[in-house]
Amino acid sequence: MIYTLTLNPSIDYVVALDQMELGTINRNREEDIVFGGKGINVSSMLNHLHQETTALGFIAGFTGEALKKGIEDTGIHTDFIVIPNGFTRINVKIHAHEESEINGQGPEIQKVYIEKLFDKLKKLKDGDILVLSGNLPRMVPKNIYAMIMNLIKNKEVKVIVDAFGESLLHALQYHPFLVKPNHKELRELYQLKDTNIDTLIQGAYRLQQDGARNVLISMAEQGAILVTKDREVLQMRSPSGKVVNSVGAGDSMVAGFLYGWLQNDSYKEALQWGVACGSASAFTKGIASKEEVEKVYQSMKK
Repeated sequence: MIYTLTLNPSIDYVVALDQMELGTINRNREEDIVFGGKGINVSSMLNHLHQETTALGFIAGFTGEALKKGIEDTGIHTDFIVIPNGFTRINVKIHAHEESEINGQGPEIQKVYIEKLFDKLKKLKDGDILVLSGNLPRMVPKNIYAMIMNLIKNKEVKVIVDAFGESLLHALQYHPFLVKPNHKELRELYQLKDTNIDTLIQGAYRLQQDGARNVLISMAEQGAILVTKDREVLQMRSPSGKVVNSVGAGDSMVAGFLYGWLQNDSYKEALQWGVACGSASAFTKGIASKEEVEKVYQSMKK
């Protein structure tokens, strides 16, 4: 089973405007509600590809109930922990002449609920896959991903970490199967001089020296670089297309990578599916459908 963990999920209110003016009333020309958070985005893309997943995490309040129902209505299994106080955050995504975001905080997660999460994760079995991704809610320790990996270190569970800063660095000591920084995050993480290909590859090597096995670097319209555990470097450019919404593209890439790797046990195919899924979601309003992904995938093979 593939499990995705979203510690701070969200309901995204996505609006499109011709232009955004501060200090006055703005009226949108289009709006949508998206149930998300990075791990949930991964589950959504895998679900579109007919790959079964279970979404884990914390929810709270009426927004948490709405999120849970919305996700389950699409066919995704959930096993959330309900926090009695606060509410699941609402994020506002504004698409005008440029993209802007207002992100909520989410509920405070007390230690007792973190322990409940640990109890669930202790039940993972050999052969399971766990995707750890996204920002950390309030009161959650910065090393929680490392704590989770320590819990399951004696099991044959492949862990993917899509996180940034301290939470990623702490997790590296437990040798995650895959980490997926984007090019800007990697530059900031190791204070790299630029985001040229050669520099990013050197950054990937540093991640491996610190414990990562495979490193997938997303680079927006430039595609992605994969440095495998054997230090083979694979690079793939994104296909051409109009970017409609960048939210969820990186998460779709993680899902596509997993899908391709599980189907073919091939890093090259995993990278191609990852770029196809990431690009397809960037070209659509939400997480791309299987038909949209396959169209992009086939265009990359020509």
